[in-house]
Amino acid sequence: MPNNKQTSSYLQGLTRLIVDTTIGLTNLVETMHKRIVHPPLLPSTPIQHLITHIAGISYKNIRWSTELIGKNLDKALGQLDSVLGEIKTTSEKKAIRSALNGVVGDYLEENKNPLKITMQFRYLSKPITLNHQNLGVIYPRINGKILLMVHGACMNDLQWRRKGHNHGEALAEELNKTPIYLHYNSGRHISTNGKDLSELLENLILTWPVAIEELVIVSHSMGGLVSRSAIHYGMQKHKTWTTYLKKIVFLGTPHHGAPLERTGNYLDVILESIPYAKPFARLGKVRSAGITDLRYGNLIDEDWSDKDRFQLQKDPRQPIPLPEHVDCYSIAAVIGKENKSLSHRIVGDSLVDLKSALGQHSNPSKNLAFKKNSTWIAFENNHLDLLNNPKVYCQIKAWLIS
Repeated sequence: MPNNKQTSSYLQGLTRLIVDTTIGLTNLVETMHKRIVHPPLLPSTPIQHLITHIAGISYKNIRWSTELIGKNLDKALGQLDSVLGEIKTTSEKKAIRSALNGVVGDYLEENKNPLKITMQFRYLSKPITLNHQNLGVIYPRINGKILLMVHGACMNDLQWRRKGHNHGEALAEELNKTPIYLHYNSGRHISTNGKDLSELLENLILTWPVAIEELVIVSHSMGGLVSRSAIHYGMQKHKTWTTYLKKIVFLGTPHHGAPLERTGNYLDVILESIPYAKPFARLGKVRSAGITDLRYGNLIDEDWSDKDRFQLQKDPRQPIPLPEHVDCYSIAAVIGKENKSLSHRIVGDSLVDLKSALGQHSNPSKNLAFKKNSTWIAFENNHLDLLNNPKVYCQIKAWLIS
C-alpha cells in the first residue's frame, strides 16, 4: 500500500491538473465571448470594446483566484503527510490514472505532475528493481525464457487480466516462462516510449541473474507500436537485448493507424474553419502526443518532429519493416461474423480496422507482409475481447510453442 507521501503527491497532482484545466477553460470561454461580441469581419464599436474590457477583468480575476487557490491547496496537501492515513490503492484508481496518462500524459510529464507514470517493469503490480538480488526475490523460480507483456493506450499492467484470465500468467505457467509486465505513460510519443523501452530492456538483459535463452513479447494495441519502435532503436544502436528477441505477437495493433484518431483530426480542421466554433478546436487539441501518433501509427521521431500534429496531412511515416530475425505474428479482431459482408470486416474491432491490424498497406514499402500462417482473425470480438478470448489465447500459445 502507498505511504502518506505517495498519497499526498497523488492529490497534489490532481489539484494541479484541476487548476490548469480551469484556467484553460476560462481562456476558452473568454475567447468565445470575444468572438460573439466582436463578430468576424465586422468593425467594433466603443460599446463593444467596453463590454470586452469589463468581461476581461472578470476572466482575469477567475484566473488569478484559481491560481491562488491552487497554490494554497498544493502547499496544504504537501503538509498532509503526517495526518493522512494510508489509503488502499484500488485497481480502479490505477485504471483512472492510466487513462488520464493516455489522454494528457505528455502534459503531465512536461509539467512534472505527480500523476505522471514513469516507465518501469512490474510483476504482481509491484515495480521491479533491476538488480540480481531483487530479481531473485521477485522470481524464486526464475529462468532464461523471458515473456514481456506490453499493454495498450490508456491501460496498465493490471489490465491484462480480464474476466478472470491473464494471457501472460497463463502462458508463463504452461510454457515455463518468466513473465514481466511493462507499465508506461501512453500519452508520450510512441517513439519516446520506444527508445526508453529499448534502454530498459538492455538493463534487464544485463542484470538477469541466469543465462538467457530467449525474449518473447506479447503486445496489445499501442503496445505493439511501442515494441516495434523499441526494436527499431535497439537494432539501430546494436543493443544486446535484440539478439535474444525471438518472437513477438501483436494483438489488435494499429500498424497503419486508427480511424478514430483520423476522424478527430478532421474535426479539428472543421472547427478551425468556422469563425464562431474556432475556439472549441482547443478542446480537440487536449489529446496527447501518444494518441495523435495513432493517426497513422508513428514509430520514430522523424514521423512527428517539426510537424504540427493537429494539422491535416497525409501519412508522414518512414517505412519501418518487421525485423527479419524475429518471428512476427498478428491477431486482428472483427466485431461481425465471418460470413458477414465485407463492410463488417473493414470496420474491424471498432477501434482498429482489419487491414491496419494485419499490417496490410497499398504502398508496398509500408506493407508489413506478415508470413503465411502468421496472422489470424478473431471474428465476433471487439478490441478488448482480444485480452481474454480462449481461442485467441490458444492461437498465441500455438505460435509460441512452434
